[in-house]
This record gives sequence, structure tokens and C-alpha cells, in this order.
Amino acid sequence: EVRLVESGGGLVQAGGSLRLSCAASGFTFDDHAIGWFRQAPGKEREGVSCIFSNDGSTYYADSVKGRFTISRDNAKNTVYLQMNSLKPEDTAVYYCAASFIVYEVSPSAFEYWGRGTQVTVSS
Repeated sequence: EVRLVESGGGLVQAGGSLRLSCAASGFTFDDHAIGWFRQAPGKEREGVSCIFSNDGSTYYADSVKGRFTISRDNAKNTVYLQMNSLKPEDTAVYYCAASFIVYEVSPSAFEYWGRGTQVTVSS
């Protein structure tokens, strides 16, 4: 059974930091790209960051570049999203997702999904 479990969300003041974790099981983790997405109330789910399996290259949405850092620990089947300098507009449910082939960092390109973790940034 494929499982992706997010953790690390919470309430933080603007300017603060959080580190999200995504623990994966049930598939060959090393072969899959892992992405982080977020969805705010009334908005579409958007790609935040992704780390690819072949060369470990990374993608960041413009809105988070320079503030968020994605990393993966293949030994632990876990991906992390370090979020610094958080802003109220970062408030959303954050999901991790996995896919063997990723042609673009969009929700439709990812096969497996976690249930999400809430991040709330107060002003």
C-alpha cells in the first residue's frame, strides 16, 4: 500500500519557520520525484517545490524561491520542506505527492498523494 504522510504543520507568526516532513512507503522511493503542493481556501492546488529522483535537482515556485528549501533523505524515505520567512499568504494545506515520471510540477502529473498538513501564518 502506498502511503505518504505529512507532518510538521502548525501555527506560526509571520517571519517564522516551519519544517514539513513527508514520510513515504509502499513504493520505490529512490525512483520517484517528490513534490510539495499547497491549497488555500477557495484557491486551486498549486505546486510549491519538487525534488527529482535522477539527479536531485529541484524546482521552486517563484513565490517561495529563496525562502523554502526542499531536500530528501533516501535512507529514511523522507522528503523535507524547510520554510523560512513565512508570510500570511503561505497559509494553506500542504500536501506531498510522488510520481515516477514528472513532466511538469502540477497536480495532474503526480500519482500518489498524502492527506496534507495545515500551515497557518499569522500576521
